Amino acid sequence: MIEDASFQAETSGVRLDAALLSRFPSSTRAFCREACAAGMVTVDGRPALKGQKLRAGALVFVKRLAEEIDNRVAPDRSVRVRCLFEDDAVLAFDKPPAQPVQPLTCHETGTLMNGVVARWPEVRDIGDQPLMAGALHRIDADTSGLVLVARTATAFENLRAQFAAQTVKKTYLALVEGAVAVGGTLENDLVHVPGLPYCKMTDISRARLTRDARQPTALHAVTNFRPLARTTVGNEERTLLEVTIFTGVTHQIRAQLSLAGMHIVNDRIYGAFAVENQTGHCLHSLAAHFRHPVSGDEMEIRTPYPLWADIL
Repeated sequence: MIEDASFQAETSGVRLDAALLSRFPSSTRAFCREACAAGMVTVDGRPALKGQKLRAGALVFVKRLAEEIDNRVAPDRSVRVRCLFEDDAVLAFDKPPAQPVQPLTCHETGTLMNGVVARWPEVRDIGDQPLMAGALHRIDADTSGLVLVARTATAFENLRAQFAAQTVKKTYLALVEGAVAVGGTLENDLVHVPGLPYCKMTDISRARLTRDARQPTALHAVTNFRPLARTTVGNEERTLLEVTIFTGVTHQIRAQLSLAGMHIVNDRIYGAFAVENQTGHCLHSLAAHFRHPVSGDEMEIRTPYPLWADIL
């Protein structure tokens, strides 16, 4: 953390955030902008905006500026975590709905990984994405269920290689609108829907992308599903599906089921009807099957069923 530092601008016309990063390369452009927005930077004794153009000789004073090394998950013991499995290499947690897996900045708290770091501090520096703190995969904030975390760098590299090789079998439960009689396999090349202020995925054939945008963004996703049970709520039929994936594309299950006409209950981003007095959608990360990163033994970790799956 850089504190109580000052320097003089050498040339005129340089943006303040660019000058800060040039003077303090151990920081990041995002942190420089955050410091300006928080009033932690003054120019000639006055608060300054990130885009302010400096004059030569201007005195820049930095009260507090985060460095890249500070971009780590902050421990938060107020976050309750439910540990399903623990040994010297692997941790597994049952994440509740409405809780993000990881923070988006080092200042954010309340996520699963804030709680994990508070109790298992050794994971804080695991992996190459500091704000993941050893978590091996993400699930959406409104999706409940299993999240795997590595406790050592060696375990992380081993498990990440298994995920990359698509040998980790991930099983989900999804409650969808309508009656689904038979199972099947869905395959799509998924891309982000352009022009939206939030994340939504669709098949590339429906995205109306330019030729230049297609090649680098399309990700192939394969999803297997089979019906487990059916129920009726009011006059609406619903089906509980067991869903299996080996790939891990953003919103894969939500997008592919929606594209196939099977909307996850209350998943309004993907076309489901709104359910009164319900927040979040009915998707749960149930289990993962993989090889232990140290012993090599096959293992499966499972979570309890969510309340909305009580139709079984």
